[in-house]
Amino acid sequence: MTSLTKIRMNVDLIWKRVVRSVGRVRILIITSCGHSGIVNTLNHAMELTSGDRIYAVIGGMHLSGGVFESIIPKTVDELEKHKPRFIIPCHCTGLKAVNEIARRMTSSLIQNSVCTNYVF
Repeated sequence: MTSLTKIRMNVDLIWKRVVRSVGRVRILIITSCGHSGIVNTLNHAMELTSGDRIYAVIGGMHLSGGVFESIIPKTVDELEKHKPRFIIPCHCTGLKAVNEIARRMTSSLIQNSVCTNYVF
């Protein structure tokens, strides 16, 4: 690890999220299934790292199913405020949420697939 790379990790055994601060301002969020809410996770990451920007969000956002579909627009509003360079929704994000992210955050969205490697 170089002196320019500072790593802070917050691993929550229930929600299994990892926050990694790369360099001075780039924050990478990895979630397995964002039960605590992806917006809550991003806000918490900003507090932990004192960062000024989320660089990438990768993982499940737990927005699939009828109960969660009503919060998709507000969740995407909040994601847009963070202006992540990359957003890579996975498994439990759900098709409706991915479609909304694709519609509103086209330049940030990367459609994930099996065996894809990401290098940041």
